[in-house]
Amino acid sequence: MPINLDEALGAELPPKEFSWSSSDIQLYHLGLGAGADPMDKRELRYLTDDTPQVLPTFGNVAATFHDTKPPAVRFPGIDIELSKVLHASEAVSVPGPIPPAGTGIAVTRFTDIWDKGKAAVIWSETTVSAPDGTLLWKQRRSIFARGEGGFGGERGPSTSSEPPQRAPDFEVAIAVSPQQALLYRMCGDRNPLHSDPDFAAAAGFPQPILHGLCTYGMTCKTIVDTLLDGDTARVASYGARFAGVVFPGETLKASIWKEGEGFAAVVTAPERDNAVALAGVELIPA
Repeated sequence: MPINLDEALGAELPPKEFSWSSSDIQLYHLGLGAGADPMDKRELRYLTDDTPQVLPTFGNVAATFHDTKPPAVRFPGIDIELSKVLHASEAVSVPGPIPPAGTGIAVTRFTDIWDKGKAAVIWSETTVSAPDGTLLWKQRRSIFARGEGGFGGERGPSTSSEPPQRAPDFEVAIAVSPQQALLYRMCGDRNPLHSDPDFAAAAGFPQPILHGLCTYGMTCKTIVDTLLDGDTARVASYGARFAGVVFPGETLKASIWKEGEGFAAVVTAPERDNAVALAGVELIPA
């Protein structure tokens, strides 16, 4: 069904209430590879019973963490087949550390819808507050919908971003375990593209691919561990653009630059001619 711009742009979804526990936080961090060295006390801070520290990227998945079915892309004025949708970008900002357990109320609205001719780019913003109205976090997301352009909307600006034109200040390896996608799908994303070899083959991939949000979270953790002493409370905001696929079992490389008060990064797959997986990475410390 073509996008109905008049109905979709500016639409606000009904508030969604959800809760999470410290066990959910532990599972999320395990899905990102936390605890690879179980003797590292900094790693164990991610997995402490009852009071684990929380990566702000948990905010990007918290509202859907307990979902057990593939997501549907059906909203006011928008009805798109899941197979046509690619995750384009994600960002989160936090006024303070996300609590290890709690309840949130998410309100999502669609802020921009760009007509790229053969595709559409749909932007949304979500504000998550505690039941008493206290702001917990904000997130911004874009999806790329193939074959959904041509509805008469504005084309929008280019979203490409180039890394700094100098050698990176840090280069860090990120190991992706062979079972990483199977574990991370327990965090609420049951898209069969990440678990079913036949489904992945039909989509043109030699094997199931890793969730983009897993690469996104692993990269945030890598920057925190490398440059912020493993302290998640030191992150004010974080975002990235999804630029390519990652296969379980690979070892990625995060190239990181100190830029002003924050950090910029790009994540590549050295085993595939440094194919870019994550671009436009930006972390701003608190």
